[in-house]
Amino acid sequence: MADKKRIAVIGLGYVGLPLAVHLARHFPVTGLDIDARRVDELRSGFDRTREVEQERLASSTMTFTDDPESIRGFDVYIVTVPTPVDADNEPDLGAVKGASRLVGKVMGKGAIVVYESTVYPGVTEDVAGPELEVVSGLKCGRDFFLGYSPERINPGDREHTVDRITKVIAGQTPEVTQVLEEIYGSMTTGGVFVARDIRTAEAAKVIENAQRDINIAFINEVAAIFQKMGLSIYDVLDAAGTKWNFLRFTPGLVGGHCIGVDPFYLAHAATAMGHHPEIILAGRRINDSMGGYIAECIAREMAKKGKGAGARVLVLGLTFKENVPDLRNSHVIDVVKGLQVRGLRVDVHDAYADAEEAEAHYGLALRPTLADANGFDCVVGAVPHRPYLEFTPETFRELLAPGGLIADIKGMWRRLSTPDGFRRWQL
Repeated sequence: MADKKRIAVIGLGYVGLPLAVHLARHFPVTGLDIDARRVDELRSGFDRTREVEQERLASSTMTFTDDPESIRGFDVYIVTVPTPVDADNEPDLGAVKGASRLVGKVMGKGAIVVYESTVYPGVTEDVAGPELEVVSGLKCGRDFFLGYSPERINPGDREHTVDRITKVIAGQTPEVTQVLEEIYGSMTTGGVFVARDIRTAEAAKVIENAQRDINIAFINEVAAIFQKMGLSIYDVLDAAGTKWNFLRFTPGLVGGHCIGVDPFYLAHAATAMGHHPEIILAGRRINDSMGGYIAECIAREMAKKGKGAGARVLVLGLTFKENVPDLRNSHVIDVVKGLQVRGLRVDVHDAYADAEEAEAHYGLALRPTLADANGFDCVVGAVPHRPYLEFTPETFRELLAPGGLIADIKGMWRRLSTPDGFRRWQL
């Protein structure tokens, strides 16, 4: 039975930390992260991802550590490390393998190792399992056992939290599946769904994000078509959305650690089996090209008023989505670079991003405040953070030079009146 099992969660980022905090309400839980600074912050009650409130961290019974010896001999290990792609958009399983080696050194006989990282079918059993065997000297399926429960965290989403959503689970044996059903079932009101097997659970996760990517790519493509027709995609979506079975996706920059990455995992697996995934890769090409396309549109619109090289542009937002500090795989940088390559001088402000991370990830020095921002030839609304949604016509009068351009990528100001003497462009 699962009620007395000690659980270690490996990786305390956007996925691992919320999971560990909720599990700790029912089990003895230790959260491990190899980033000592991250562990110190969590011990002090600070979560830089803003996924867990300070009060909840402070009241949690879980233990934080960066020392693998602290989780030696635990019953269940849950791995929640990143699965990015490399420069060639090929799966980078380095973190999964590294976490497996770490667990393999400290686990004992009877341990269950569960992976939540998004992968293509087969990784848990064909990649992670052998890594665990080599390091531990134990036999998979006899001395220790595997499980998979794909993460479904949506950063910044306060409705679909890990304690409310349905958790898909699969174990290497029926007995392991039962343990996972008890563990995950205890911490979510959304219940659990038992997948046929581990590979099925892996496949389910990877197509969830690939499906969203393809749907957004379709909207991005028709947005570009309607631009040439002088139509706003948002006006078109308002009309089309009145049909009962129309799926309401919106255009924009597809970034983050999931939607912009996971389809490449599925494409990799398909290609390895001799199948060329046309739709999946076409969606990726469209979405990855949007930053450059948007930069071209904005620069063209500015040129209509003679604003070219040397003109000043203020980009608002750098994170991959609204109201989160997550900068991973944000394609706002493509817009910034696209404007810079055309000779425009670009300032960037983000209401949530960490300035040090922005410098480390993208080499950008963020404006610390908008208090002294004025005289820009263009203001680009790249990410609809709450503070930017509160802009008024007077805000643009303060930020823009006479005749300046309001470029609205996400349609966040489409209901706002354009101040006299200023221009507007929106996707």
